[in-house]
Amino acid sequence: MELDLAGAELPSVLNRLRRAQGQISGVIRMIEEGRDCEEVVTQLAAASRALDRAGFAIIATGLQQCLGNADDGGKPGADREQLRVRLEKLFLSLA
Repeated sequence: MELDLAGAELPSVLNRLRRAQGQISGVIRMIEEGRDCEEVVTQLAAASRALDRAGFAIIATGLQQCLGNADDGGKPGADREQLRVRLEKLFLSLA
């Protein structure tokens, strides 16, 4: 199945990935500078959370699309968005 990230999902996922990218660059810089271990680990954990959240958003969107494709009748946009949000929250609870 091809994932179609469009509308509100795309900017959110891209922002999370860019945030993780910046945090990882920061971790590399911190290690090169010999910064405190606790600071490095804290920043690394933040990057990991940003990646997890982006991944879960993609998973939730994909599942919503799968469910939407299975339901030929379709659901109104607000119902679909609520389903996507619920699925995302479910996966985030596993993080």
